Amino acid sequence: MNVIIVGCGRVGYIIAEHLSNENHDVTLVDSDEAKLQAPLTNLDVQAVVGNGTTFSTLKEAGVKTADILIAVTSEDEMNMISCMIAKKANPNCSTIARVRKPEYLPERNFFKNAIGMSMVINPELAAAKEIYSLISIPNALEVDSFANGRIELLKVKVTGNSVLNGMKVSDVSRKFDRKVLICILVHDGNISIPNGSTVLSEGDMISVILPKAYISSFYNSVGNYTLKPIKNVMIAGGGTTGYYLAEMLSDAGINVKIIESDLARCQDLSDHLSKVEVINGDAENRDTLLENGLEDMDAFVAMTTVDEENIFLSLYANKVAPDCKLITRIQKLQKDEIITSLPIGNIVIPRELTAEYILQHVRASMDTARGSNVEALYELMDGAVEALEFSISEESAVLNTTLTELHLKPSILVASIVRGKRIITPSGNDMIQLNDTVIIVTTVKGLKDITDIIA
Repeated sequence: MNVIIVGCGRVGYIIAEHLSNENHDVTLVDSDEAKLQAPLTNLDVQAVVGNGTTFSTLKEAGVKTADILIAVTSEDEMNMISCMIAKKANPNCSTIARVRKPEYLPERNFFKNAIGMSMVINPELAAAKEIYSLISIPNALEVDSFANGRIELLKVKVTGNSVLNGMKVSDVSRKFDRKVLICILVHDGNISIPNGSTVLSEGDMISVILPKAYISSFYNSVGNYTLKPIKNVMIAGGGTTGYYLAEMLSDAGINVKIIESDLARCQDLSDHLSKVEVINGDAENRDTLLENGLEDMDAFVAMTTVDEENIFLSLYANKVAPDCKLITRIQKLQKDEIITSLPIGNIVIPRELTAEYILQHVRASMDTARGSNVEALYELMDGAVEALEFSISEESAVLNTTLTELHLKPSILVASIVRGKRIITPSGNDMIQLNDTVIIVTTVKGLKDITDIIA
């Protein structure tokens, strides 16, 4: 595919890196020549220096033969204009725009129809949805949803007194009547797709896939996990993501407090969030946090505008409220081993979520004439593993043959099959059928069609 990416910031670079690694022809456009040096040096891409809102620049980038244009500059209006010009120059070009301003959110369907955009992505809303999912399942270290929310992929840690400690992967499946499947194992830093004979041990990180309706039963059965519902949440920082998150949580009946230092912003939040307690104060001030009940919170979300401040806030919350669910937003800092080793709970990085959603849409937009579409795509374990949801729409080589007889590629796991109202945790004797939804977990990158799982 020929892909043009307008805007070479962090999100643009991540998208270019992924698509280049999947052997797509990628051209980056940015008015700042310095920003293009790193991708030109490190990636197999082309670059055009210029304004992505002009036809001449986009023409030089190859818009007339492009399959997709992705506009991810820092300016919403520039992104929409780039998409509009691309669609006018090439009606067959799919267009994707990053649009961040809240006032544009109610208009996104209008923009999609009027400009012909294929996708409008709001990073702040995506981050709020991610945090909401983590709060909804408090014990999970990571949550990804499939099949319209009917199936969840959860990352959990094996503790010493859990029944999972010392159990074979195959025994876990049998214990839960084949409703639970362990898809990924991190043991001593090594990431793998485990087989049935793999034995779990204390300290392992595992990702399990199961029906959403079965989550409570799973946690109650494995021991040392309590699925205590979260009722009280404190949010440090009343920016756009904080606003979206507070609205979601309060609509779900959760008590929410927002600590925000800007008085005008507090007034705006109070005007729009009638069920949320908005407090004008400095979240960096420990007394402010304690006076407003940090010690009694079930969850604490650090999302000020400064990454370092968010890290220190979560460290403090971990000290004074050790049972509190912690979520830390990072926007500019690079996620590394030092940061991930700190007791700051779940780390949410909006730019990575944005790139993930866009890549998911790009993968789904590919010409999959062999009969399946990618409906969802998640990168797990810092990009080492992919989880994909395929919709089987036509006859293909994978249908009506047992999984054992299909001879799957190494490190490919058929994690779940959804057939109508049934959710099947497959064994070697199960088959993929027409109109199924199939979830694949793999360390093999770049799967585009369900037939790519066959050796």
